[in-house]
Amino acid sequence: MAEPLILALDQGTTSTRAILFDAQGRALAEAGRPLEQFYPADGWVEHDANEIFATSVAVMAEAIAKSGRPIADVTAIGVTNQRETVVIWDKATGEPIHRAIVWQDRRTAATCERLRHAGHEPRVTEITGLLLDPYFSGTKIAWLLGDIPGARHRAQAGELLVGTMDSWVIWKLTGGKVHATDATNASRTLLFDIKRQRWSDEMLALLDVPAALLPQVLDCAADYGEIDAALLGRAIPIRGVAGDQQAALMGQGCIAPGEMKATYGTGCFMLLNTGETAPLSRAKLLTTVAARINGRTTYALEGSIFIAGAALQWINEGLNVPGGGAAIEALAQGAKEDHGVVMVPAFTGLGAPWWDAEARGALFGLTRDTTLAEISQAAFDACALQTRDLVEAMRADAPSAFGEAVEIRIDGGMSRSSWFSQRLADLTGVPVGRATYQETTALGAALFAGLGAGVYATVEEAAASRPATERHDPKLDGHGREAAYARWLDAVARVRTEG
Repeated sequence: MAEPLILALDQGTTSTRAILFDAQGRALAEAGRPLEQFYPADGWVEHDANEIFATSVAVMAEAIAKSGRPIADVTAIGVTNQRETVVIWDKATGEPIHRAIVWQDRRTAATCERLRHAGHEPRVTEITGLLLDPYFSGTKIAWLLGDIPGARHRAQAGELLVGTMDSWVIWKLTGGKVHATDATNASRTLLFDIKRQRWSDEMLALLDVPAALLPQVLDCAADYGEIDAALLGRAIPIRGVAGDQQAALMGQGCIAPGEMKATYGTGCFMLLNTGETAPLSRAKLLTTVAARINGRTTYALEGSIFIAGAALQWINEGLNVPGGGAAIEALAQGAKEDHGVVMVPAFTGLGAPWWDAEARGALFGLTRDTTLAEISQAAFDACALQTRDLVEAMRADAPSAFGEAVEIRIDGGMSRSSWFSQRLADLTGVPVGRATYQETTALGAALFAGLGAGVYATVEEAAASRPATERHDPKLDGHGREAAYARWLDAVARVRTEG
């Protein structure tokens, strides 16, 4: 009997990708397609949901073809997705009533502000673990229902369906037979009670969203039906689903309390597994579902850094330094010792734990002999120091989960650099485990699907397939670390407009 293969569909913000894995978590083949971004107004970001479905089918077919393995060897499909992007479609025709509204979209900022001023945020956080922010799906759904003529009436009549990109792709792949999401994606909507693990009537009423629109909420490893055989030539079962950051948490093997990962891309998402405890953050972190398997829910604290790798991109493009991240790293490694330059890359505001949307970026400590080398190192250090902010917030919010043996398991573009990985360990004071295989989001989706399909008997067996890590222990002395962090906190205080 042929070794089982698992196909991961990774539906992201800028592209859709598929990777075929074996049962040991080794990638055999992959394919990807870029996605067009639409910006119809300032702060608005949209996707074509039909394009997302078309690219999903195309990349899965291409990955299987590239592998040289027969489609009969593909045991299951796992889906992971950009979490808060949402679309509403016609139940009868399968056509979206509007382009998908992307997680980055800010059109509902005024709605969030109105609800906040009305005093609703503490209750919203208590139920959903989230803050009132346009980032999340709920206010996007409310906007679509209120702005598209006849949409709310049609929703109440049961003619429309809503979903994040996992729900949309699954509904289309199964020929309209399955309308479902998983608990991790549901936990990002502002509509889900994360403790009771069900849609919240109170939140639905607050945002005026009819329950008839919503998908069924299943475990991360569960039966999501089979894809239409006409799409790829065989009715392959879909057995795993998770939002991208939770999938990466699984792909990094962070299945026990105290284990955490950070993904460095344009920004950074950091999650700390808190086990079956859902701590209410005092530091404005998000409480979210880490996974739900066999009906058992585990939780995580999440912090978001808006600008990580984008700071390097700014140096490339804004300061006309060619050569990408590698060129910036080479400059940074040549910086003078104790140069004192601090960059606060608040180009689009500050994320957790500050949540100051009006803060703007700044450079401090410039002197006559400051060069691009010092500015480049300050950009890398800003990523590490923002991570330190999240470490301190998580340590305060979940002291029992944040143990002495903790390490930060990292992936994403910036983690490819051993130099940055060491810098991160030095400035946070926490050991860093750099994943040797970067596509941990897709791997996590495959592991969930493997659990759902019986390829793995337990979560522990699945997590054992996580990639090897290159460990970096802190080497900077405590005085130097704390001095750097004090300079950082002073710089942040100077750019903040709130608190």
